[in-house]
Amino acid sequence: MHNQDRAELKRSLFKFMSNVEGLDAIIVTDRDGVVMLKVAHESVPDQVTRHQFLSVFGSMSDQASKLGLGTNQRIISLYDNYQVVQINKQPLLVTMVGSSEANTGEILNLEKDLDMLFKDLSTVIQMT
Repeated sequence: MHNQDRAELKRSLFKFMSNVEGLDAIIVTDRDGVVMLKVAHESVPDQVTRHQFLSVFGSMSDQASKLGLGTNQRIISLYDNYQVVQINKQPLLVTMVGSSEANTGEILNLEKDLDMLFKDLSTVIQMT
């Protein structure tokens, strides 16, 4: 991916992030938790942007799919001060981190807005 394309995608992510009050980060990774794109405010704790944290979604989704209910599409984790919404957009995963007061429904609604962006990015990743 060219630097110009990456910068444009980051601007788009930041715009989407700015549309939801209390949303502090959007991180797009591959299935192994390798960061492809990230926009985040400085207030986001370092631990949620680390590979160890980001790679857990893939493992949790694999385990959840063993329940026989189909493929896991989203995981929402609520903590004292933060919430983490993770969405499966194979081959990409998106992690959105917000304050505990952020509207979870608004965060989930971003998925529709981000679908085209993820589709374009997935095409670029599959070509490399």
